[in-house]
Amino acid sequence: MLRRREPVPFAFVAEADRFRSNVTPPPRESLGKTQIAARSLVGMTVVAGLVGSLLFGLPALQPSKAPEKSEQSQASQGR
Repeated sequence: MLRRREPVPFAFVAEADRFRSNVTPPPRESLGKTQIAARSLVGMTVVAGLVGSLLFGLPALQPSKAPEKSEQSQASQGR
């Protein structure tokens, strides 16, 4: 018994992998000196921020010495 295949809605989506366009995209525009300078400045700002946060954050991550005496309030000393 042969089944008759029913058309699948949006069958063109399945066929999209096989479709090749003969239209070539336009070539990319070359970056100007201003754009290169702006991108490098943004990159250096990001790197400087990461380095700065690392420099300021490392001392906070170091284990500190535990206090030798336990601190007590003045109210508890009078008892």
